[in-house]
Amino acid sequence: MAEHGADLLIRAAAVHTLVPGQAPQRALAVRGDRIAALTPDPNGLDHLVTARTTVHDLPESVVLPAFDDTHTHLIFAGHSVHDVPVHTARTIPEFLDLIRQRAAITPEGEWIGTTTNWQELNLAERRMPTAAELDQATDRHPVLVKRGGHNDVVNTYALRLAGITEDTPVPPGGEIGRDADGRLNGRLIDNAMGLVERFVPAADRAQRIDGLRLASAQYAATGIGTVRDCAVSLDDYAVLLAAREAGALSTRVRALILAMGLTSAAQVEDLLDAMEDWRYSADPWLRVWGVKFFLDGGLEAGATEEPYVCDHAFSGTLTWEPDALVEAVEAVVRRGWKVGTHAYGDRAVRILLDVYERVLQRNPGLPAGTLVMEHGGLAGPAQRARAVALGIPVTIQQPLLHDTAEVERGFWGPERVAALFPARGWLNQGALIAAGSDFPVGQFGAMRSIWGMTTRQTVIGVQGPQHAITYDEAVALHTTNAARLLGEDHLRGTLTPGRLADLTIWDRNPAHCPADTLRDLNPTHTLLGGLPVHHREPVD
Repeated sequence: MAEHGADLLIRAAAVHTLVPGQAPQRALAVRGDRIAALTPDPNGLDHLVTARTTVHDLPESVVLPAFDDTHTHLIFAGHSVHDVPVHTARTIPEFLDLIRQRAAITPEGEWIGTTTNWQELNLAERRMPTAAELDQATDRHPVLVKRGGHNDVVNTYALRLAGITEDTPVPPGGEIGRDADGRLNGRLIDNAMGLVERFVPAADRAQRIDGLRLASAQYAATGIGTVRDCAVSLDDYAVLLAAREAGALSTRVRALILAMGLTSAAQVEDLLDAMEDWRYSADPWLRVWGVKFFLDGGLEAGATEEPYVCDHAFSGTLTWEPDALVEAVEAVVRRGWKVGTHAYGDRAVRILLDVYERVLQRNPGLPAGTLVMEHGGLAGPAQRARAVALGIPVTIQQPLLHDTAEVERGFWGPERVAALFPARGWLNQGALIAAGSDFPVGQFGAMRSIWGMTTRQTVIGVQGPQHAITYDEAVALHTTNAARLLGEDHLRGTLTPGRLADLTIWDRNPAHCPADTLRDLNPTHTLLGGLPVHHREPVD
């Protein structure tokens, strides 16, 4: 090492390695894409400096591992870069005017799409727009308004193009919205979204790559070095490969190939056949992690044991029959892939644990971490204990709760909202949990998530403070725990010699920041494999 020197040397106030029991270091050296050495002496690695060594002398800064967002949607973020920015609207007229402006410069008959990271309660009218209102913005273009990953609203042109009428059968696990008079209102939920979305042409490849370039840079600017994208289609993954080839990714990506809309193991087998060419990729930047299933709906359709407070005849929607899901999950694990399944309400959590238990019994010897629960939003002590006993890791998303708490309260009531994402209980019961954002439903950002998990703050105030965790625990959920969940703890998560040099540099110590400062704190540098993917000048 002394003969060849270092490619990069960082001297800092503290390098937090996250190795249990290890005191902060003061200098870190990188050679190639790996950490080569650390020392508590700020000048202890100076002998490795050569003419080709990049030196960052940052005596006031703190170094941490790069963070993982273990459940997010980079693909959605990439699309949104070029879509109509309806998330900036505060009223439905403003919302419609943004679409109207785009229609004025879009050839007739071409689709118009919108950003997905908005909530209807942020609009003065506190509701979604309707098909009739979207028609006022344009009746010469099909319009697709997405809200998160479970809801679409479309105009009459799009309904007509898709052949949706008042007599169209409702797909299992979906909903076709109607107004009080029984007429179509343009809303499509869960498995009904495909009725329209299959008619939306794929965006231009170059535009999609540019969207991923911009979106991944936005993640990196918040300290996120690896994203686990939980809704990637076969076509999306081909675009990710092209973006990687073009050098357009500023984050590592672990993709879950989406099985949404599938209803049988035979259909899943066809999906797996199409994935086969990606099985043996050794690229540390881009890999397929496994397959993503949905068991229940989102905010307005999560499957609960008790009825919704807004509708005592409704307890959410299941998108798979349990027996069919067992067969589908088995098809995946028998091919050697992993499975992540969306289960949001407590009824969905219970049923998913039933499904996973049957799969484990019928397939003994599955590697640890093969079956993951996504969200586990409502999970009481008994369900948590059962998940731990079965060895099922869980991803939680505090930013989702922060941004949607008011919406959720209208569906589930204050007690269930306060019980969402019980991080303290999961950790106390010995679960492997990792954290993410669920963008576009929640806002991504390393320290925004840390702040949320330590304060339980939401748009309607603190919810369930008994579920808060410490700063160190929250950091682990995005670093060491995340790397374990992804099966990459031998490569990432801690700053130790031989591991990938995935680092973040902060001009102040996040551990000592007041809560409001921590929420919006971003790093000055994010490096992956020792290479800079984000840099800004520190703020005085």
